[in-house]
Amino acid sequence: MFSSRTRWDLRQNRLATLLEARRAAGAPMIDLTQSNPTRAGIAYPADLLRPLSDLSALRYEPEPFGLTAAREAVAADYRRRGAEVAADSILLTASSSEAYAFLFKLLCDPGEAVIVPRPSYPLFDYLAGLESVAVTRYPLRYDGEWHVDLPALARAVDARTRAIVVVNPNNPTGSYLKRDEAAALQEIAASHGAAVVSDEVFADYALRPDPRRVGCLAGDVPALTFCLGGLSKSCGLPQLKLGWVAVSGPRPLREEALSRLEVVAATYLSVATPVQRALPEILARALELQGPIAARVAGNLGILRRRAAPPSPVTLLEPEGGWYATLRVPATLPEEDRVARLLEDEGILVHPGYFFDFPHEAYVVVSLLPEPERFADAVDRMLARML
Repeated sequence: MFSSRTRWDLRQNRLATLLEARRAAGAPMIDLTQSNPTRAGIAYPADLLRPLSDLSALRYEPEPFGLTAAREAVAADYRRRGAEVAADSILLTASSSEAYAFLFKLLCDPGEAVIVPRPSYPLFDYLAGLESVAVTRYPLRYDGEWHVDLPALARAVDARTRAIVVVNPNNPTGSYLKRDEAAALQEIAASHGAAVVSDEVFADYALRPDPRRVGCLAGDVPALTFCLGGLSKSCGLPQLKLGWVAVSGPRPLREEALSRLEVVAATYLSVATPVQRALPEILARALELQGPIAARVAGNLGILRRRAAPPSPVTLLEPEGGWYATLRVPATLPEEDRVARLLEDEGILVHPGYFFDFPHEAYVVVSLLPEPERFADAVDRMLARML
């Protein structure tokens, strides 16, 4: 009686079972997978949520794309990032996951496909599967820095492909698209009648300058392009549940997309009024909120660089942005065994590379958000286990 879209294997995996047992026993643990800044000991301004108490939010105004003032605030934030996006080309959503769902509904019939990077965000299969959409992949390569394998991407696009997804910077590799990659990607998408979906939620968290980098794909581009953002990362506020989509590309395609998205959004009307009312004041403080997060990430990356320097048994695959770092580790144990032993013996939780669909072993992925003292202690103990 149930849909095949929800026919998942719901049994706990080995790591989840070990983690549950450790928590039930009250055993100490350092969580190097923590990616929520509100739980990482980062201070927030005491008055930050005051705009949520605006009594004007008591008046319900069901606008499919979101309230005008909120969309104008998002457009202003794009200008801060150097991109010109009109407010009437912006759609508010309850999250980036909902944005993906809306776009897959818009672009794909059942059985058609989106193409996503590998390695990358582990929820793509679920997000696409819930819309009866297939997922194919194109590779990211590392040769001292990450890059898109453009010939492989071009070969992977076929008659079923309706969208090419990029995550910029990528999660977990932390790699930004470069200008030549962005141009080639746009050309491939336009020539195949496919859209570009650019997930830019981590775009504000660059770890070093690079003039080759593209921070935002919105603008005068040849392919229909959707850029995703949201408060979860841009302001470190995942609990406020507000994301957005900026639509760019050739005018006829853009207008058709917006007309269809209006119906999709009107069907759900999922974004709460209080957060829309508060959005202009909160986004105006984006740089203030990003500062402590960026400082934490940079400091922990510095710790990791020093610990992973030769003759360390691990190699840091240098990130360019975001909140994560990837370590190539000795392939003397299967990833799952290594991660399980770290949790059992040291109380240290890290992600195995296969969670992010790395094509081969052996990698671990760590968050750069934990408190520095605990982060340094965990890294030292983790590396000692690699010898």
